[in-house]
Amino acid sequence: MDNRYKQIIPAPNRVGTQTLVFNNRPSVASMAAIAGDLEGEGTFGDHYDMVLTDDLWGEETWEKAESKMFEEVVRKALAKDNLDEKWVECLIGGDLLNQIIAANFAARQLGLPFLGVYGACSTMAESLLVGSVLISGGFMSCVACAASSHFSTAERQYRSPLEMGTQRTPTAQRTVTGAGCTILVGPGSGSSKGIEITHGTVGKVVDLGITDANNMGAAMAPAATDSICAHLADTGRTVDDYDLIVTGDLGALGSELTRELCLKKGVDLKDKYLDCGDSIFTKEQDMKAGGSGCGCSAVVLNSYLLKEMMSSKYNRILFLATGALLSVDSTQQGESIPCVAHGVVFERRMG
Repeated sequence: MDNRYKQIIPAPNRVGTQTLVFNNRPSVASMAAIAGDLEGEGTFGDHYDMVLTDDLWGEETWEKAESKMFEEVVRKALAKDNLDEKWVECLIGGDLLNQIIAANFAARQLGLPFLGVYGACSTMAESLLVGSVLISGGFMSCVACAASSHFSTAERQYRSPLEMGTQRTPTAQRTVTGAGCTILVGPGSGSSKGIEITHGTVGKVVDLGITDANNMGAAMAPAATDSICAHLADTGRTVDDYDLIVTGDLGALGSELTRELCLKKGVDLKDKYLDCGDSIFTKEQDMKAGGSGCGCSAVVLNSYLLKEMMSSKYNRILFLATGALLSVDSTQQGESIPCVAHGVVFERRMG
């Protein structure tokens, strides 16, 4: 057999084993975040574009309310900078519900070409990865990347109906009610905010056998560690090359475990580390281990982190959202919780 057919030509825009380099760098054109009432009382409450006072938001069901959030956060991101909806060549996003119905039905209303993605709570980073590939590759020039979650819809699907009043364990996290959207455009666009996505790291599925659905921080920490270390090894960078390394929703327990696991691999996160789930609520709100859900990292990124980059507080951020890839069926069948973490690097364009 001719050995030529057994060889793979190395991709020119890839470094190491898992990291993509975007030479035609996508830029952030606009962003928006909508959050629930408890989230509005939390750490980043002043940064959200809209805070709901009613988690049904005038709809008949929580699921319809979440889909409305998804739709409206895309519209808000476009309206904030007078971007024409007709410029969006693709909507990329997802949520936690079966068959990503919140995103699907929002896409129906928006009438945009749509790529639905699912990475559990890593969905915001996954959508940014896919969007960056499409723009950097020259296939599209404007995409909307979005993700949402809702406390009441997630509880109904993954755990117990709210009416049961089930007591939460100390390791449990509260699913964030919120939606975030980032509009990405191609190089040279006049709509750019001066923030570019330069790299993307595709995570591996990691499963260390955690079976407790109320302790997802511990389940996701190994995946976060794996992707952080892979990214640094692929790029030849160190923690000091970043102003901030951000994980999605590990919460208090998972973020501390990630620090320890990284340290065992020779990576000291120092004071450069922030976890959205551990930060989104205040200690006084007593949300046990913190926040979780697709909307957790989505609202923190699009309400706080990107705004801080625009104000020059941060120049380079590794944004690494984490996802627990469990389902109701897998839990009932006694399966453990496989997890994944995808990352993108945001850099402020200098000069």
